[in-house]
Amino acid sequence: MQDEQYELQSELERGENRTEPLQGNTFQSYLPDKNRTYSCLHCRAHLANHSDLISKSFHGSQGRAYLFNTVVNVSCGKAEQRVLLTGLHAVADISCQCCQTTLGWKYEVAFEPSQKYKEGKYIIEQTHLVKDNHWESS
Repeated sequence: MQDEQYELQSELERGENRTEPLQGNTFQSYLPDKNRTYSCLHCRAHLANHSDLISKSFHGSQGRAYLFNTVVNVSCGKAEQRVLLTGLHAVADISCQCCQTTLGWKYEVAFEPSQKYKEGKYIIEQTHLVKDNHWESS
């Protein structure tokens, strides 16, 4: 517990994000205001920095989807094997921690060698995203 508090304090001192308690021991992360961010369309919780966007060329069950290197304010379900357009993967559904909407999935394991770059990355379907902070100035 003390290590977690130290890590959180270090993040705050570096200005990486701000947190505020939700229910129980869960915290909502706020990405820095100076960054262009993507948020949950349904509750406006921050999800990712634009700088963590890897690709907009993915497809989910509801259409276009974005691949991110890292995300915040999501919870992961249990990993399961699925055959996707690019082959067999072990993926875990991800949901918004604030409103519990299923947003997409996390690639846990890619079985095809050419798809290994996806491991540990996150897909969020565009239909669940809204752009926040400084998009009009770029």
